[in-house]
Amino acid sequence: MTQFDTPDPVAIDLVRFETAHLPGALALSQAVGWPHRAEDWALTLSVSQGVAAVVDGRIMGTALCSLHGPVATLNMIIVDAALRGRGIGLRLMEAIIDLAGDRELRLVATEEGKPLYRKLGFADAGRILQLQGLAKAAPPERPVEAGPADPERLARMDFEASGMARAALLGRIAREGRTLRTEGGFALLRAFGRGHVLGPVVARDPGAARALMAAGASHLAGRFLRMDLPEAEGLAPFAETLGLRAAGGGTAMVRAACPRAPSLYQTYALISQALG
Repeated sequence: MTQFDTPDPVAIDLVRFETAHLPGALALSQAVGWPHRAEDWALTLSVSQGVAAVVDGRIMGTALCSLHGPVATLNMIIVDAALRGRGIGLRLMEAIIDLAGDRELRLVATEEGKPLYRKLGFADAGRILQLQGLAKAAPPERPVEAGPADPERLARMDFEASGMARAALLGRIAREGRTLRTEGGFALLRAFGRGHVLGPVVARDPGAARALMAAGASHLAGRFLRMDLPEAEGLAPFAETLGLRAAGGGTAMVRAACPRAPSLYQTYALISQALG
């Protein structure tokens, strides 16, 4: 018997995650030190299905499956500390994997979660670096404009970079936040957690990405800003010049990866670790 198959004497019900579960889920994420606000949970749920583990009417575990066309991101996977080691994480994962169907599966794993995800067939796909701090103004190396943009064009660039169909999600973020544009790329800036997050940053080349990052930091100069950067793209040192510092991160993991054609665009910063 493995650590994932320990018998559980507690009566645990797995139910479909509903809007009514958000307060309990928020309390659970706060208990593990995550910065998410109720609004951040609601944004993720708007493009997701999921399950909640309920014990005596209390939310004791959560897991969401965010659907982005041919790709699903698995996220908000939390088990209350009092119930860890009883196989609840495995049950939650199996439930959201079923919800994903035959899509490519992606997630960002903590060190504690990686053994379970590897057991379920996920493979490492690179590091995601979380950088945050009080933003410093810096002149963009290319002209950057702020304001409304063609949502279909943004969605096409994002799909080419990520392989994910996220038009509705990008449109909602753009309406609630700020869109930055430069030749060959765009970025979205929105409220999140302790302050704001810049992401996605989608660009044809690192110069365009740096310009968008500098513009976002300048807009928020003196305020809290976060970026989640794929380590392989090499822009963490530049983010540090904008006042951000390493504050953790995780390992990108993939299961049932779909072949993809070469792309003109790359994702230089994620929407979030939950949403890719």
